[in-house]
Amino acid sequence: MSNPTARILGIETSCDETAASVVSDGRVIQSNVVASQVDLHAQYGGVFPELASREHVKAIYPIVEQALEQAHLNIHDIDALAVTQGPGLAGSLVVGMNMAKGLALATGKPLIGVNHMEGHIYSAWLYQANATPHQPPRFPLLALLVSGGHSELVLMTDHLVYERLGATLDDAAGEAFDKVARLLDLSYPGGPSIQKASQTGSSSSFTFPRAMMEGTWDFSFSGVKTAVLRTVEALQEEGRALPVEDLAASFQDAVVDVLVEKTLMAAETHQVREIVVAGGVSANKRLREKILSESSRPVHIPPLFLCTDNAAMIAGAGYFHYIREDFSPLNIDVLPTWPLS
Repeated sequence: MSNPTARILGIETSCDETAASVVSDGRVIQSNVVASQVDLHAQYGGVFPELASREHVKAIYPIVEQALEQAHLNIHDIDALAVTQGPGLAGSLVVGMNMAKGLALATGKPLIGVNHMEGHIYSAWLYQANATPHQPPRFPLLALLVSGGHSELVLMTDHLVYERLGATLDDAAGEAFDKVARLLDLSYPGGPSIQKASQTGSSSSFTFPRAMMEGTWDFSFSGVKTAVLRTVEALQEEGRALPVEDLAASFQDAVVDVLVEKTLMAAETHQVREIVVAGGVSANKRLREKILSESSRPVHIPPLFLCTDNAAMIAGAGYFHYIREDFSPLNIDVLPTWPLS
């Protein structure tokens, strides 16, 4: 087992954020730097993979340098490096991987490959160096992971011990938000746009389906997305102006109701002590309010800056691998144990 007191440099380039962070002891954020490409990709209505990888190449070195400077450290003060190994865009991932491999080769520091989704879970352990520590999540716990590419329920009985209970069978929640936003002519990314529009809309104006998938913990959001499409088409055929705010609010509630209800049922069935909600969609205000108000168990939801992709979560997850496993430089041939490789 490695030294339990350790500083990990995390690197994250799985999609369109170039990020680096230094985290101590798996919890304390010493620095957290993110260069977002969201404005660049907004013109395409989504991430343009080749453009994303080119931007990562431009940003990766200064971002890592800035993360070390903010932590008042140099690379030799770091105990280990952690890097997102997947899942993600291949062209984007390779930029972060190559940067991390180069640093490991130059310094002799251990290099840890981290699964992006386990990183999201471990964002619930993190806090800023100048903030008051909060109690970390307690096992067994249930994690609801909701992002642009993933919607799943994961049971954890200990650190790094994962059991996937269910996952999306088609569209992930974040993907559905993006697609419905395009239908309503709202800006990318869809999640924040739909949340903003829904604030002045009525969620009872339209009744969209809630696919509970009885007898399974899986999710399906293609049906509600299609229902919105059919409603929009019908309104347009009638020559009526789209009630965008009402459509957004009704759609958002349909998605949130399924996420919350299934999570609470799974938590009760598996008798977990606490719940973690993480991933980009966990930033959604309606989701946060509903699960916090309806859960009888403690719920951990990271602050907004840790909901979207960041490197602090990668460094945090990397720490728990570091103290439990033996790593040597460039020892990243196999993904860490995870039900969604």
